[in-house]
Amino acid sequence: MIEAVGLAKRYGSKTAVDHVSFTVKPGRVTGFLGPNGAGKSTTMRMIVGLDNPSDGNVTVNGKHYAQHAAPLREVGALLDAKAVHTKRSAYNHLRAMAATHGIPNSRVKEVIDMTGLGPVAKKRVGGFSLGMGQRLGIACALLGDPHTVILDEPVNGLDPEGVQWVRHLAKGLAAEGRTVFLSSHLMSEMALTADHLIVIGRGRIIADAPISEIIATQGQARTRVRAEQPEGLIRALAADGVTTHHLESELFEVTGADSRRIAQVALANQVLIYELTPLQASLEDAYMQLTRDDVEYHSHDLAPAGAGVQEGNQP
Repeated sequence: MIEAVGLAKRYGSKTAVDHVSFTVKPGRVTGFLGPNGAGKSTTMRMIVGLDNPSDGNVTVNGKHYAQHAAPLREVGALLDAKAVHTKRSAYNHLRAMAATHGIPNSRVKEVIDMTGLGPVAKKRVGGFSLGMGQRLGIACALLGDPHTVILDEPVNGLDPEGVQWVRHLAKGLAAEGRTVFLSSHLMSEMALTADHLIVIGRGRIIADAPISEIIATQGQARTRVRAEQPEGLIRALAADGVTTHHLESELFEVTGADSRRIAQVALANQVLIYELTPLQASLEDAYMQLTRDDVEYHSHDLAPAGAGVQEGNQP
């Protein structure tokens, strides 16, 4: 279990983490989400003692990370897959780590096989692809067969098979009663992997709840509509304060009105509808809604002056 109470980190005048409190419980996958610069990585670094808190306290399994006699057996962490001597082989890197905790070489072979590193285990890490570097980082995290696993962006650089493997790995570890805490920018993958979410924005916790609850309370239901000559219906819905997103000539999505309301507006404007498909709210929708005021850097769509580019048809 990971427990943070009033945890804060300041760098000069900048507050990276602002007195957050949360508990990551065993037996479930807890996702950690937030925009760039929100404080995710700083929080994870404080959990494993790489950064000292300015205020507050964080413990893993009841102790500070440094107080554990054999930390690798308690906490396995992937925070920076590149933190490896590039001239060492993956096998030798894992053996060196194992030696510091009295972990047998048989366990080194186990994690190499578990993470699919076998074909490159004797090669220098400096020649690894991004995906293989991630697999080595995960192997390091699992080396001590720890009770708590912390993974920062574990699917970064992995192919679809690797992404699926990380998903099954995280869920399998949680099913064994371990504490699993992971971050990812892939909302679709987080939706398939996590049971519980902690969302941070500008250094503060803005949500801490089961993923289903966050989607239900924050996600906006949408409806896919197909209609003949839909321009009049789109204008009428917009005048009613409803958001529309044009997908193709006769197809668009509606946010802010249910199927019955859309049909009523279509009937009043004599527009023929031949598709009304409710779409379930997604984690991405809920996340964007939660963090809309906490994004440090906003992107802006670019279009040539006077081009009048329609939403949904932008490059």
